[in-house]
Amino acid sequence: MEPLESSNFLVELNYGKIQLKIVQLLGRLEIKSPQKIAEFLNSEHVGRIASLDKDGFPQIIPMNFAYVSGAIYMHSHTRGEKLDNIKSNPKVGFEVDREVEFLPSYFSSPTDASQADTFYISVVIKGDAIIVNDKSEKAMALNALMEKYQPDGGYEKLTQDMHVIDEVAIIKVIPRTIRGKYKIGQHMDKTTRTSLARKILGKNSPTARQTLQIMGFDVTGNDIKMVDEPLW
Repeated sequence: MEPLESSNFLVELNYGKIQLKIVQLLGRLEIKSPQKIAEFLNSEHVGRIASLDKDGFPQIIPMNFAYVSGAIYMHSHTRGEKLDNIKSNPKVGFEVDREVEFLPSYFSSPTDASQADTFYISVVIKGDAIIVNDKSEKAMALNALMEKYQPDGGYEKLTQDMHVIDEVAIIKVIPRTIRGKYKIGQHMDKTTRTSLARKILGKNSPTARQTLQIMGFDVTGNDIKMVDEPLW
């Protein structure tokens, strides 16, 4: 029995090391900077709100949104299933994500499809949703949405006295938790990250140069130089 017990001990020890490595990796993938989370939310145009319908099923709806003073604001028709859901159960989820770059398997292996990967950024919020009734806050939210989606102007700012304020509903999500994750090569050593960056540049996808910038590289012609450590 001794060899078996020893073997089991080693398996358990190795399993513990694997768990530790997974925890460490997950820690490296977490966005710890509230500023980076805010920047990401302010740069993305589509988020998804999840509410529970009357039968207990999650309903997920893509929405335009603005992130203002730590809360998510969305505009909606004054009637609809998601409003009914929120009135019945204000607990909601809200999610925003971006696929930064797909990494084909042949970057790592000529035959192993499991090596395919994706660089991404995502933010997941759990919180409470309310239907805003205050006209001043509704006007503020609508103006914030216009500033985000039409930054070139060409419109009159809304005020609480305008009739349109009563024609739309404003959903406000007050976060209880905000968690961000990102995978842009920060979990790799610099040599591996630089090698991968050259492969991305060589593939020349439509998003390649933007991806390299997010990864912390400066691109001049066909040459790259790491100028920033992408630790968020």
